[in-house]
Amino acid sequence: MAILIPNEQARRIFLERQGLSLPPSRSLDKAGLSSLIDKLGFVQIDSIATVERAHHMILFSRNQTYRREHLQHLLENDGELFEHWTHDASVIPSAYFRYWKHRFARREAVIGERWRKWQGEGYDSAFEETYRRIVEAGPIMAREMKADEHKSGGWWNWHPNKTALEYYWHTGKLAIAGRVNFQKVYDLTERVLPAHHHEPEVSHEEFVDWACRSALKRLGFATSGEIAAFWALVTPQEAKDWVDAHRDELTEVVIESANGSRPRAAHAFQDFPTSLDSISEPPGRIRVLSPFDPLLRDRNRAERLFNFSYRIEIFVPEPKRQYGYYVFPLIEGDRMIGRIDMKADRKAGSLDVRRLWLEPGVRASNGRLEKLDAELFRVARFAGVERVNYLAGWQP
Repeated sequence: MAILIPNEQARRIFLERQGLSLPPSRSLDKAGLSSLIDKLGFVQIDSIATVERAHHMILFSRNQTYRREHLQHLLENDGELFEHWTHDASVIPSAYFRYWKHRFARREAVIGERWRKWQGEGYDSAFEETYRRIVEAGPIMAREMKADEHKSGGWWNWHPNKTALEYYWHTGKLAIAGRVNFQKVYDLTERVLPAHHHEPEVSHEEFVDWACRSALKRLGFATSGEIAAFWALVTPQEAKDWVDAHRDELTEVVIESANGSRPRAAHAFQDFPTSLDSISEPPGRIRVLSPFDPLLRDRNRAERLFNFSYRIEIFVPEPKRQYGYYVFPLIEGDRMIGRIDMKADRKAGSLDVRRLWLEPGVRASNGRLEKLDAELFRVARFAGVERVNYLAGWQP
């Protein structure tokens, strides 16, 4: 018989699995950061720095003692993290690299023909030259290779060497050794990642088992489709087959929704019922989340659990935006309470708050606004500005 999980408990389970129930002010050293990223599974990377880049904000929202240089060291010096794709570009523990080899093989089978059609016949003539250049001369950025001979207007107009670099990165022959002004520095994978992360080789069965098992662990409860979508490594059918083959390890649960939709059937590991009483209560403070926070990556799941409908409006024409270009979600305890439009003005030394929208039923009480002010001050310091500047009309 399926176990019914009340909505409040479901929210807290997911928050705990996503690292948002940990004390946000507890000291976090480099080893602790590595453990946090392992707990999350991955941290999405994005270049937009309205306040701070997405990966930094994701980690800061979980621990306010997070230091950017620790992330850089883990990526560029220690080789304990690597940069590649899940559903999007992400920072991933290097211990998982051996499983990504299966993704590389799948991508190689797909993108070779697709990119040939995209770039036209003969586009791959620069591949050998590009690879040999890196073997002989070391790390390189795309702009250093014949960029002046080709007009480049974006990914759709890459020059041949840029195409080669991205192809070799997507298929695992190159890795990102670092970034300069957010531009990738490519090098041979064997020179970027320590040798012990390359082995042992895993079979296809082991790969699917790891991808599904590790996804369900981080989600707490999930449908087979949500399991497949977590890493974006296996197909929905592979995840469904894995669930069917491991029913002796799983239990059926029914998750109560927050938005009035019917309860949703899902799967969890069999020890799930015994762990429910140990789920910790998340901190009561207000926290600003990145628009790319993994808590909200699956928009439909977030809406069911938190009754919070969130979309990024970067690509929505300004007159049609409901909120704004880059609006940050707000969480208080285990509730999504609203969103805020703000931007760091580093020349003026201020975090400019333009507008606040609270969710229906959430009051703009003095106590809540004081908690928000305290969080915005923490965010301002993290962004490297001295004060919070509330613009006219910012309150809801």
